[in-house]
Amino acid sequence: MNLASRIRCGLLLAGIFGLLAGEAVADAAKKNYRLHCMGCHQSDGTGSPENGIPSMRDEVGHFLQAPDGRAYLSQVPGTLNTPLSDGETAELLNWVMANIGRSSTPADFKPYTADDVRAYRATVPQDIPGMRVRLLKQIEDIQLGSAR
Repeated sequence: MNLASRIRCGLLLAGIFGLLAGEAVADAAKKNYRLHCMGCHQSDGTGSPENGIPSMRDEVGHFLQAPDGRAYLSQVPGTLNTPLSDGETAELLNWVMANIGRSSTPADFKPYTADDVRAYRATVPQDIPGMRVRLLKQIEDIQLGSAR
């Protein structure tokens, strides 16, 4: 096998391993959703609004429209208090945006990183429920403004 063929073969194998690694990250994030989120937010993200557990299904991505919404998703009690590392939490948030947030997740969504989660967790607001109310109002104003 000549050098060019070896390089092509190496690149092909690297691509295959990269795909498998990406699948492993997605599988781990899905497992972490089941272990740490599904008990309240349900398997499909619909939550239990009548019991104070908001639906995330096709909605959670809207928080990314508000200036503090990205941080907020790392600061809600379930995310903040999970035993997951910052990296695992970032992977989980990215999985949620793709699989639960779906159509609500902006096309230009910038995936969370471990550094993002670490920084957001270090600056938790005093009033998380109040922050949610403020963010929902900001999102409503943004959506009404863009509809005009």
